[in-house]
Amino acid sequence: MRADNASAQAAFAKAADYLERQPLVSNHRPLSWITQHVCQIVEERAPKWWWILTIVFGGMAALTPAMLTYLVSTGVGVWGLNVPVCWAWDITNFVFWIGIGHAGTLISAILFLTRQKWRTSINRSAEAMTIFAVICAGIFPAFHVGRVWMAWFLAPIPNANAIWQNFRSPLLWDVFAVSTYFTVSLIFWYLGLIPDLASLRDRATTRLRQMVYGLLALGWRGSNRHWTHYEKAYLILAGISTPLVLSVHSVVSFDFATSIVPGWHTTIFPPYFVAGAIFGGFAMVLTLLIPFREIYKLHDLVTDKHIDNMCKIILLTGSLVGYAYSMEFFIAWYSGNPFEIYAFTNRAFGPYWWAYWAMITCNVAAPQLFWFKYCRQNPWVVLAIV
Repeated sequence: MRADNASAQAAFAKAADYLERQPLVSNHRPLSWITQHVCQIVEERAPKWWWILTIVFGGMAALTPAMLTYLVSTGVGVWGLNVPVCWAWDITNFVFWIGIGHAGTLISAILFLTRQKWRTSINRSAEAMTIFAVICAGIFPAFHVGRVWMAWFLAPIPNANAIWQNFRSPLLWDVFAVSTYFTVSLIFWYLGLIPDLASLRDRATTRLRQMVYGLLALGWRGSNRHWTHYEKAYLILAGISTPLVLSVHSVVSFDFATSIVPGWHTTIFPPYFVAGAIFGGFAMVLTLLIPFREIYKLHDLVTDKHIDNMCKIILLTGSLVGYAYSMEFFIAWYSGNPFEIYAFTNRAFGPYWWAYWAMITCNVAAPQLFWFKYCRQNPWVVLAIV
């Protein structure tokens, strides 16, 4: 009888350990340790490797204005707009960058509203990635018009020519969607930074840093009154941002879906694009976060549980993208439209079949490895997959 009770207690204890949630911060680190460990990354002098990488990637970024100058002076034809295979260089890059920027708002807004506390270790980096991604995305609608100095005509602003914008044009919808998304994401990112900026202000050792961080912290003191208003504002912005995550990429998909190009004129594009945006955005977050986790010794803050959760989201959205790929072929077959059927048949079995099946392998097949726990909890395997 005692043996049965002992075995039952052991089984119960094992089940309790299994059901217990893993801590968001490993090794029972106190709040003071978290503040010290995170702030010292900003406060310490940058190592040599940081300056080397800054020079290398800064030089690469410097090519952007040079190439844009070449584009404007030569013409948008340098994007290969007359070549049928690689046409739409601008619109595809625009969609890519907007999609990358969706993970930050999803992590910040939707996971906040669903009370997923594991978001707190990764939301700031994801939000910063969103800001830079949307800035990159804004380059393409502005410069694809050729005469970039006339790009302001895209906005509904009165002008001397008495020309009003075509509100039925997806290009104008993009202007509203991207500008709104960038504004809300920027405010949301900055609002989340205010308590962190106040911590840096209180730890500042020079007068200049105190003034800069104090100005950016907006007089934050961490009082009960401040936290009350802060949480209300954060909740309101999260509520505004949540539909933006779904609507912005749906509007972007209308650039394709409202055209009559075979393979584009389909109603599956809005949910397909949203799933693809979240899929690509989370993959980019992991691509950036895993190396930073190793470099800055953030293993206790960005735990294996965080990576595991993000892998599950990538698995879900990757499967949705795979479903959308298959539905595209089904819709083309079901429509009976020979041009539609040819477009998809040529995509999979034509001269560029290798590019299509490489896409299927990377976007659909590779994420299926996340069904296995080992693949989700080994950071370097995760990095190789994403």
